[in-house]
Formats: sequence, structure tokens, C-alpha cells
Amino acid sequence: MLTNIMYVTVHVTDQDRALKFYTEGLGLQKRVDFPGPEGRFLTVGVGDSPVEIILWSPGEAGGQQVGERPDGGLGSLFLESDDLRKDVAVFRERGVTFDRPEPEDYPFGVRIEAVDPDGNQIALRQRRRDGADG
Repeated sequence: MLTNIMYVTVHVTDQDRALKFYTEGLGLQKRVDFPGPEGRFLTVGVGDSPVEIILWSPGEAGGQQVGERPDGGLGSLFLESDDLRKDVAVFRERGVTFDRPEPEDYPFGVRIEAVDPDGNQIALRQRRRDGADG
């Protein structure tokens, strides 16, 4: 039986630039940085969460051009906040850009989108306080 989600992969073209965006911009923590035979295995995570985000750039070792996904699409990552409006203000001070001026209210809660330096969509969400999912 499955017990946990270990990793989610975000494809990037420059791992150092991506690491700076996810740690200094969004405030995630660097977890693993290992030079493996298929490429650098680099992960970040949120607080005590066991889920880690792999910032992956396979390069020539993976048979792909750097940053190229096999399906040609963009990655999508959802991060949850307990005070999204406050976090967005902090992220803006750190240089993160968003798709709209301010977070918007929806039936499920509050949302806004950011894009990392490689064009991966970062969906930031805050659930409604009454527990409704989103």
C-alpha cells in the first residue's frame, strides 16, 4: 500500500538559478544536493513536510535538451499558504512576479499564480478558513 508522496519533479534549465528562486524567492529549504550519474539530484521542501520537489535538469545524460520535457508541456506545482496575502507581499519583496496584482478570492479560498525562471507555473493557494478544499 502506498504511504506517502516522496518527490515531485520540476524541470529547470539552470539548477542554481532555480535553487535561488525556490529558496530565496519562495522560502523553501534546500534538502538534497547530490551529483549523480544521470545529473545533479537537487531537492527543496517546505518546513516539516516529507514531500520534496526535485529541481531536475537532465541535460545530455537524460537524452533530452536541458529544460525540455518529453511531452513539451510546462510543469505545475501547487503550494499551500496559511496567509497567502502576507506571503505574496514577502515574495514580491524577494523579486517573485505574479500573474495578477493581488491574490483573488474563490469559493475554495484564495489563489494567485507565479512563474519560475523556466516558465513552470507555481500555483499558490490558501484554503478557506471553514475547511472547504480547493
